[in-house]
Amino acid sequence: MEDTRTLLAEPVQKIFRRIEKKYLLSGDQYDDLFAAVGDRLKADEYGKTAILSLYYDNSSYELLGKSADSPMYKEKFRVRSYGVPNDESKVFAEIKKKYDGVVYKRRVQGTYRQIQELLDGRAMSGEDLQIQKEIMWMAGRYSLSPVAFIGYDRTAYTSQTDPGFRLTVDSDIRYRLTDLDLRSGDRGMPLREQGFRIMEIKTAGNMPMWLTEILSGKKIYSGSFSKIGTCFKEIIIPGLKADGNIYRRSKDV
Repeated sequence: MEDTRTLLAEPVQKIFRRIEKKYLLSGDQYDDLFAAVGDRLKADEYGKTAILSLYYDNSSYELLGKSADSPMYKEKFRVRSYGVPNDESKVFAEIKKKYDGVVYKRRVQGTYRQIQELLDGRAMSGEDLQIQKEIMWMAGRYSLSPVAFIGYDRTAYTSQTDPGFRLTVDSDIRYRLTDLDLRSGDRGMPLREQGFRIMEIKTAGNMPMWLTEILSGKKIYSGSFSKIGTCFKEIIIPGLKADGNIYRRSKDV
């Protein structure tokens, strides 16, 4: 079944530059924080949405391996859907880069079938040809194929007074390493304990002072958590070692 969020209104934002701060919350911290926030934030019109991503890499895990070292610059590639897609559902192909704490995204939208064709080197007609070329180059340069599925449920909030401010809360983070096709459903094994949430504040400028004061008063501080990075370090690498494989990034081969 296709989630209504896949039918996104045009125009679709294709290039992003923003500052993102993450906060790792227990169930109790989440309840306490949002009781204090009150009506300063409102959920967007989509409510809770299942976000599903396929992460791509090569057999040496070159992209994920480099990212796990926490360098100043890192990049990833994924295909993302809102809800379980079919061949004609709208999905995104995204190059995600992070440099010195600032996130840059370049993405194109197409049907699931079109995006798979794009990764095989067949561009879609219409706009975004430059970004399409970048994706095709990246797919060829790294010999990309799916290596992991990450899914979670997200509720997004906006500020009543600042339209440029966005806060998201992700829960029920799950993964799978087989059946790597978004059309196969949103099931997965839990990546963290029940109640764990990732709150992410996304802004092009400064965080609202009222939110800064609430977070400080409750001793909630920003932290680092990558869903795919955690899956890579805690699930994929131990699995390779258990199978008798020696994990080596391509730069070491």
